Amino acid sequence: MLRDRFLRPALLATALAIAAPGVLAFSFSEDAKKDAAADEEARAAAAAHVLSLPPACLDELRRRKIMIVMGERTGEGVTAEQARFSPHFNSINKRLLKHGIRTYSQQEIRAQIAQAEVDAYFRNDPDAALAASKKMGAQLVMRGTIDSRSTINPVLRIPEVYVSIAYVLMTPGGKMISEASAKAESYSGSDTLGMASTLIEEQADAVVSSLLGGYCAANPPASGKKKSK
Repeated sequence: MLRDRFLRPALLATALAIAAPGVLAFSFSEDAKKDAAADEEARAAAAAHVLSLPPACLDELRRRKIMIVMGERTGEGVTAEQARFSPHFNSINKRLLKHGIRTYSQQEIRAQIAQAEVDAYFRNDPDAALAASKKMGAQLVMRGTIDSRSTINPVLRIPEVYVSIAYVLMTPGGKMISEASAKAESYSGSDTLGMASTLIEEQADAVVSSLLGGYCAANPPASGKKKSK
């Protein structure tokens, strides 16, 4: 959906020169309505899936507290200054809060742990990650890493940007429990973080659903575990 949203204006620019204004207006309006309906349907399905998690598992998740950290991969490594990622953080955070799962605010994270300790989650340093989690009192850590690359589209001759976000739900020491991803392509603009923000907002329900579903699969309720012979 995100790719189509960015691509459509470029293609319409050519169509405007040869099509009747009334027809184009109608076509664009109908297309926009279809996109909006499809987006809403996808969000509703993802939200419903989260609510369909085993009640015992959802109750357990609500007794835990999750720390969300975001970073962006660059040519020099991963930049993880949390203040840069407020919109990205908020998209995931509000989905967790909606389902009664407790989280830390960005202000709490910045006040209680140093930047070097946040960086530990992105450089796979289990000792430093565990130390940071203990300071926060976090039982789970949700990490999102933004990746991007840009090229010139050979046909349209305009910037083509690819953005992907890899999410991992981890133990306090950095061991992966579950993972999810979101990705999109844009044929215009170079605002990578802005595009990533739109991408997360559109796909946050599915990401949260996948991460929490993975947690429940890896940690089935005691009553659902098979008894050993």
